[in-house]
Amino acid sequence: MTKTTITPRIRTLIRLTVANRASAAYLTLVGGAMAVAAVQPLFGTGPDASLIWVWPALFTFPAFGFVAWLGEAGWGGDAPAWFFIGGIVLSALIQSLALSAVWQTLRGRRGSRRHLTAAN
Repeated sequence: MTKTTITPRIRTLIRLTVANRASAAYLTLVGGAMAVAAVQPLFGTGPDASLIWVWPALFTFPAFGFVAWLGEAGWGGDAPAWFFIGGIVLSALIQSLALSAVWQTLRGRRGSRRHLTAAN
């Protein structure tokens, strides 16, 4: 593979991951949940203030389940925060790519159907 064939593939992968409505909405939801989770401990002083991080994990759950399993296996349940935050980000990007692929497939099927007209 040459550089000229790798660059368009990477560009296409990035475009699939972040550059459509479904992926943008999903990444906005996850990013918003992470922003609220990061800011909430500044204002909340209750004993359950750290439970806010459950929401970003739930929004990325199918892929984040593997990250949680790795944290349990690697650190015995005492994984550092950077591991879980990075896992949420990576899980969101992976699921955004999958969501984008499904979105593109469904739109491609819709676009390839013949439209009925009065002449048909």
